[in-house]
This record gives sequence, structure tokens and C-alpha cells, in this order.
Amino acid sequence: MNKWFKQFSVILALVIGTTFSALSFAHDGATDHSHGATEGQIWAQLQAGATGETTSHGEFHNQPINSYDLRVLELRSDWLAPALMAALFGMIIIFVLFIKVNGISKLHGGFSGKLVYRWSKFDVSIHWLGAIPCLLLILTGLTLLAGRFFFQPYISEGIWAGFVYGAKQVHDFMAIPFMIGWALMTTLWAKNQLPKMYDLKWMLVVGGYINFGPFKGKHPDAGFANAGEKLWFWAFAAFGLVISASGMLLLFPNLFEPSRTLSLIALVLHSVSAIIITAFSIVHIFMATVMSEGGMECMVSGYCDETWASQHHNLWFDEIKENGTLKYKE
Repeated sequence: MNKWFKQFSVILALVIGTTFSALSFAHDGATDHSHGATEGQIWAQLQAGATGETTSHGEFHNQPINSYDLRVLELRSDWLAPALMAALFGMIIIFVLFIKVNGISKLHGGFSGKLVYRWSKFDVSIHWLGAIPCLLLILTGLTLLAGRFFFQPYISEGIWAGFVYGAKQVHDFMAIPFMIGWALMTTLWAKNQLPKMYDLKWMLVVGGYINFGPFKGKHPDAGFANAGEKLWFWAFAAFGLVISASGMLLLFPNLFEPSRTLSLIALVLHSVSAIIITAFSIVHIFMATVMSEGGMECMVSGYCDETWASQHHNLWFDEIKENGTLKYKE
């Protein structure tokens, strides 16, 4: 009985103590609320230019949270997320249908069996240094930007959480090799990507890849790079720069200490540039692997078939024959 009484006393004391604490907290809260500013007054003060005080020593330490235009976030979710999906899957569907109707660009007379030197091993290496991270960045970026709309509703929360975490880790890790590959390619390859007058004719006949109508059988002049490759190169150079710059800002915020507005702008520019590069990448992949017979060999071994060289890059092939730099694979 004595033991039971002691236990009851302890429980009663805890209940009374908790009750008095709750009442005291409620009273203090009510008192603070009566003397403090309301939510409307706080925002009115912020709009009038009031600033806060924190222990931070950063440039933007006294700026209120989320003071930027939230419509930009709606732009990212309502427009850019579907646009990235369309750039990836839409371009794939378009090319599949195009090849179904048009067919591929075959080598007239078939493969010659003679392989012409086109790219050095270093060139091939830096191509894949940029290409592999680029593909992984596209897929993980798609997950991060649009996954919550197109993937999350169909999988469990646990799987989705792990999926997003993995995508974020891969996206951050692949950013640096992509930027290195981008810098090397744009610097070393720019000299062969300058536009020429004959590139206009290449565009007018779509490079001779159309197998019907007035375009059939056309093989316009092209140098080391044709007009389509030049367009892709300069798009990659320009928007790759935007992606790299905005990516560095987002990847290392403690280093650059951007404002919240600048971070949001960087995020939008990053997404827009990713959409454009994604669309171009799909075209580039299809042209190299499926559309152009013999094209993929160039970035595997660095050599191309002689027939492919004379059919798709005749001016370059004639030039290396004339200046004595033509080399065959032994």
C-alpha cells in the first residue's frame, strides 16, 4: 500500500507540474503575441526596408528569407520540368518516327574497308570525358527537376527518397568531369567549327540525310565538321558555359555566397540550358549511332571509313589527300 501511494504521488506531481508549465507557456505566448508585431505588420516592415540581425557574417545575412518573386519557382515547375521531359523523350520519339519513314543514310557502295585517321586518342578521350557525364547529368537532372511530377506518384516514398538522394549525389559528382570535358572540347576543337559559306547549302538540303523528294541523293560539301555538327558544337559551347557557371554557383554556395535571388536565377538558367543541350544531345546521338552509317566508328577508334569520309566530309578528305596528311589505319 505504501509503495502504491508513493507511485501515485510521483505521477500526481508530474501531472500537476506539466499542467502548470503548459499554462505558464500559454500565458507567456499570449503576452508576447499581444505586444509583438502581427504577421501583416512584419511584412509591412520588410517592404518598408527593415532588416534583421543574425550571427552570420555573410554579405546577405540581414535579408529576409523567400523575399524573391515566387512566380519564378512556378516557372521552373510548371514549364521547365515538362520542357525537359519533352526535350528528352519528345526528341527520341521524333527521331524514331523519322527513321521509320525516312530510313538511315547509307554509304553508297558500302564500306571500303580502309580506315582513315580522323581523331587522336586524346580527342576521343576528352569526347567521352564530356559525353558520359553529360548523359548522367541529363538523366539525374531530369529526376531532380521533373521527377516529382512524372515518377514520384508511381513509386513508394521510401524508394523515391533513395532515388532522389542517389540522383543528387551522381549529379554533383559528375559536374566536375563534365566541365573539364566541356572546357577541353570547346578550346581545342573550335578551330574546325568555324562557319563557312558552303554550310548554308548543307542546311538547305538537310545535309543529304533526306531519302525522298528533291533532297534524295544530295551530298552537300562539308569540311572537317558539317553545318549540323558546327551548330551542335556552338550550342554546346554557349549553353555549356551557362550550365557550368550556374552549376558552380549552386554547387559551392559557401564559396560564392550568392543572394537568394541570384541562386534562383542561376537555377532557372541552368534548367533552360539543360533543356537545350538535352535536345541537341539526342539529335547528336541518333546521328552518330543510327542515322549515319559508319559514323560511330569515329569516336570509338578515332578512324572513319574512306567511303564515309568522301561522302560526308568531302572537302576535308580532299584537303588531307592534297596536303599529304592522309593516314590509313594499318
